[in-house]
Amino acid sequence: MSLQFRADVDLRPHNTFGMAARAARFCQLENLADLPALLAHPLYRQGPGLWLGGGSNLLLTRDYPGLVIKVALSGIRLQEDMGDEVIVEAAAGENWHGFVQRALAQGWYGLENLSLIPGTVGASPVQNIGAYGVEVKDHLHEVVCAQLDRQGEPLVLSNAECRFGYRDSVFKHEAAGKLLVTAVRFRLSRRADLRTGYGDIAKQLAEDGITSPSPLDVSRAVIAIRQSKLPDPAKLGNAGSFFKNPIVSAAQAQALLADHPHLPHYPAADGRVKLAAGWLIDQCGLKGYRDGDAGVHDRQALVLVNHGHASGEQMRALARKVQDDVRQRFGVELEPEPLIL
Repeated sequence: MSLQFRADVDLRPHNTFGMAARAARFCQLENLADLPALLAHPLYRQGPGLWLGGGSNLLLTRDYPGLVIKVALSGIRLQEDMGDEVIVEAAAGENWHGFVQRALAQGWYGLENLSLIPGTVGASPVQNIGAYGVEVKDHLHEVVCAQLDRQGEPLVLSNAECRFGYRDSVFKHEAAGKLLVTAVRFRLSRRADLRTGYGDIAKQLAEDGITSPSPLDVSRAVIAIRQSKLPDPAKLGNAGSFFKNPIVSAAQAQALLADHPHLPHYPAADGRVKLAAGWLIDQCGLKGYRDGDAGVHDRQALVLVNHGHASGEQMRALARKVQDDVRQRFGVELEPEPLIL
């Protein structure tokens, strides 16, 4: 067994907010063969346990009293070649952006709009990550899981069995604490089917002088847009978009648009309407707002940032203020994206 357990470990390098929290115990799972031994280990069995990917969707407000397990499983392989399409499997610990870039380099297309999203492959189906008109579910084939209550016995879920929703999946509900994502299989294409009509992609391509873009061009455009709007976690602690775009009834959207005709909005399922959370926050005058080292980013109001020494509780208090201000002005509830512990 290659597992090594450490005590009193600083979690700042393991969460992109850079929160100063510590884990009572910590280990890395680098080999799937070690999982049964880990699940049988007294440090795991006595709980509580926290499975950690890239820490990019997490706000720590306190020290963690139990065992933190960093999922560091690696490997990317071509599982099936069907000519125009391929099934590609990536281990849960692979860096998401690195995987997207490797797929593009191999001529496997579909994920280019999801470039530069922080985190790991294993977290992508849990959150059903999405950007610029594309979600992971659009190209996900299967999710390979380990059953935590059955000594890590494998279980493969189809796309439908993952029950994907907007930033949602079965892994946040019935499967939470029962299934560990160990690998994800994607159905990708050798033929480009570009989606450039969402957000600023077309504008960025035009600025770059590109009239017949390739998937790699779209990826580069997405990277440029994200870098222009979103702070680098290595320089300014953050967890990306802190709030989900709220989905409201058609009637509520109509009433809001009557008073705020410039409110960005998009069709959602069941006739409902998705609103732009960043616009709502911006209209409350909160873009660039700062309370100590806890702040709202000055270029993207959807992103909360740690300017250096904010505590998790200060970040949570700021999030509540944003929610309260939006609720009072627009009657809309904002839901945080990150897990708050």
